[in-house]
Amino acid sequence: MELRIEGIREKLDQLFPPRPFTHVTSTTSATHSTATILSPKDTYCKGDQLDVLLEVRDHLGRRKPYGGDFLRARMSSPALQAGASGKVSDLNNGTYLVSFTLFWEGQVSLSLLLIHPSEGVSALWRARNQGYDKVNFTGYFARGSSWVPSKCGLTLHVNAELCKYLDHRDREAFYCVRPPHVPCEALTHMTTRNANISYLTKEEWSLFQRVNMGVEIMKNFSSIKVLPCNKSKNIETKCQLGMKTPFPSGYTMEKRWIAAFCKQIELNEPKNINNCLKRKLIYLMGDSTLRQWIFYFQKVVKTLKHFDLHGAGAFETHMLLDAERHTLIQWKKHSHPIVTQTRYSVKVDNYIPREIDRIAGDRDTVIVITIGQHFRPFPINLFARRAINIQRAIERLFLRSPETKVILKSENTRDMAQNAEIFSDFHGYIQNLIIRDIFMDLNVGIIDAWDMTIAYDTNNIHPPDHVIRNQINMFLNYIC
Repeated sequence: MELRIEGIREKLDQLFPPRPFTHVTSTTSATHSTATILSPKDTYCKGDQLDVLLEVRDHLGRRKPYGGDFLRARMSSPALQAGASGKVSDLNNGTYLVSFTLFWEGQVSLSLLLIHPSEGVSALWRARNQGYDKVNFTGYFARGSSWVPSKCGLTLHVNAELCKYLDHRDREAFYCVRPPHVPCEALTHMTTRNANISYLTKEEWSLFQRVNMGVEIMKNFSSIKVLPCNKSKNIETKCQLGMKTPFPSGYTMEKRWIAAFCKQIELNEPKNINNCLKRKLIYLMGDSTLRQWIFYFQKVVKTLKHFDLHGAGAFETHMLLDAERHTLIQWKKHSHPIVTQTRYSVKVDNYIPREIDRIAGDRDTVIVITIGQHFRPFPINLFARRAINIQRAIERLFLRSPETKVILKSENTRDMAQNAEIFSDFHGYIQNLIIRDIFMDLNVGIIDAWDMTIAYDTNNIHPPDHVIRNQINMFLNYIC
């Protein structure tokens, strides 16, 4: 395990080498960089690939000799409510190949954003791995009818007696300073606050002001015209678990998500959803972006009734039941770290691998997993360890119940106005790379929420309902 985590870390260190900088003028400038369409045509055919060559320059107009910039490519047709991600390939010499698949016909606009220059990426990567103390955890211990607060964390460097909450098998740990005369078992609740700590220099921080993030590079591009050309091939293979998902994995059209690698059926009608969910036991494990699913199901499928598990608050376990159809849907948070100012209970907390170990599994059992957003403020080893532990738990599950269905929902993009050192999408991008790498050979389904939220251009940690609806439609296609 430790060797594997080390290997992941080394790979990423090579991908994001140190790029020290002294002044903003030597960093990548969106204004001075140039994008050129390769082999331009007057009109394009639906299904064609359109390639753009990007040459990055600094603020003095000098060509940059290295890559590593964090870019986001998107194509769209606002009139059609259509959008798709573009694929960015770093040629590691200051040039990038940006490829767009022309999924639909009509007038198409291209966009390329410089989210962070390579110097900013390098600074974020260094700062991320420097410490666990960017978030303060406060634990609350029950004493009679009151609570005693105490300092907690993923690591604690204090001269005090500690309560150690350890999972020896999976090598996961969480600690609290033990309050006087209170047993460690009395820990019931937790809150967090962002700490006033930064590992970035003042100069580096200038790169993460909102005006310097997500700057458009391709300003003067006129839209391109795409014709049908009778070239379209219909995809015949039905969406199923174990399929390799390309990037981009699909596109949006009139708010509908259309997969590019498999044939989808529209299952949005309550009757169709009901038929699909009959006799299913569905366990949603992860963060609040997956909790959105359970709220959506409750809104759309009127026969699913909320079951009161005697917990109050957003991060409590949620359960929906349809006794007549023998359907159960449950959402449970992924345990430490949960980063929120809302006080939440840790009484029945369990890491996802332990939750998976408790599920018998069969062909009507489905597990959906999302981890990511709450891990962004912490060194990458924490995320890699959790992902590997989840992979091992899924392998154990498949040994006892190979017909159980497992689906991973990748994390989505979020608003750029947040503190970039701890919440930048760059951290989410790295975590998505790790997930793809670790789960590559498992017979699981992937719902690429990252790709979807770029295509929809939502930039909200909790995407709107039409995005959730399309994630769930993809999910139903996998399980029915």
